[in-house]
Amino acid sequence: MTYVIAQPCIDVKDKACIDECPVDCIYEGPRMLYIHPDECVDCGACEPVCPAESIFYEEDLPAEWSAFGRAGAEVFQELGSPGGARAVGRLERDHAVVDGAAAVAGQA
Repeated sequence: MTYVIAQPCIDVKDKACIDECPVDCIYEGPRMLYIHPDECVDCGACEPVCPAESIFYEEDLPAEWSAFGRAGAEVFQELGSPGGARAVGRLERDHAVVDGAAAVAGQA
């Protein structure tokens, strides 16, 4: 299991979680942050510092944001496990679920 960043992070990206992460497993996309599921050590340091309350332990991810669990894993399928976000820099694109969630939020 791992931690997952969900919909409330879209267009917020406070980055307090990045400062707290001891293993540098939180990567920045254009509109939100992603936790690398293979690099996360499940320490939980990121969760309490998130002002948007968008970080959840995978098993506790609310059902309405379940797509973000899959999206977080899929973002890294092509990238693999580079061993830390600092080495990669900002990701070129977000997962498609980010655009879909933002569009639904705009309709509410």
